[in-house]
Amino acid sequence: MATPPRNAMARKGRGATFDPDNRFAPTRVEAVDDGWWQGAVPERLATEVAEERSRSALAWNRSPDLPFDRSLNPYRGCEHGCIYCYARPSHAYWDLSPGLDFETRLIARHGLVERLEEELAQPGYVCRPINLAGNTDAYQPLEAERRTTRRLLECLLACRHPVTLVTKGALILRDLDLLGELARRRLVRVLVSLTSLDTDLKRSLEPRAASPATRLRMIGRLAEAGVPVGTLISPVIPGLTDHELERLMGAAREAGAGDASWMLLRLPREVAPLFEDWLAQHYPERAAKVMSLIRQCRGGRDYDARFGRRMRGQGVFADLLDQRFRKAYRRLDFPGLPSLDTEAFRPPRRQGELFE
Repeated sequence: MATPPRNAMARKGRGATFDPDNRFAPTRVEAVDDGWWQGAVPERLATEVAEERSRSALAWNRSPDLPFDRSLNPYRGCEHGCIYCYARPSHAYWDLSPGLDFETRLIARHGLVERLEEELAQPGYVCRPINLAGNTDAYQPLEAERRTTRRLLECLLACRHPVTLVTKGALILRDLDLLGELARRRLVRVLVSLTSLDTDLKRSLEPRAASPATRLRMIGRLAEAGVPVGTLISPVIPGLTDHELERLMGAAREAGAGDASWMLLRLPREVAPLFEDWLAQHYPERAAKVMSLIRQCRGGRDYDARFGRRMRGQGVFADLLDQRFRKAYRRLDFPGLPSLDTEAFRPPRRQGELFE
């Protein structure tokens, strides 16, 4: 497990306090105070964006814990900087750190629409909903400039292909025209992620994501536009946000959410030491209690990756959370979201067909 360096520190607008070593690298660098002059650690870090030419579009999974078997990710890394993000360890595959690199050194994928069209046009392709995006937020700030998510939605609408979205980015409201048209054809469902109604907690927990009030407005605007929208209460953090579970569900329902689900905090690989150091710096008086409750839900460990347990946990505390959620769900009378249409799909035309 990564150990925070001596110069680990909270930075304005960033979630991680340090960069864990890349677990695939053959060597590691450790700063040592040997008495010589050392440059000051910067309090602010700029965002850098690298380009990647996409060789494929869809990512496939066989997890029984997920309601989709394919996803589409326009970006690698996420500037929202949520300290708890389960996708952080994936940044190590690109020779980057899951810590500060994950939220400051982003990768924008080029040619993704073209690769998607090629894959959807394959003769054996079977239409089922695509989750956009399954790893990092498709509506993070970088989307305002790159517009890749919007182009993907245009492609899916043209093909009459169903899509699901989970986001905490207000930029989704820019695409209400496309989402409204997809909704009229039963081709879209949106979940807006809610973690806490406490704006002070949100600033350090999810530094560059939309505020709680903005996310509730997002739910309202989507519902008014006829877009099926629900909420994902995620992650529920024992000892830190679990007391808000019913309030979050009630606020989402009042805003117009038609469905709700929840997910327990997940701490895979490097996320555990990153989250623990974040706790120590922002909530030192609660850190021991929070980690103790997390381990109670994870069989005594920081994380349990087994199917059937990774999303909900186990034990008395995890069972209590699930009971509270179910009771609130019934009391608030969530109607659920409509099913999506997979029969209207029409593959994109390949270039050669234009001359037949």
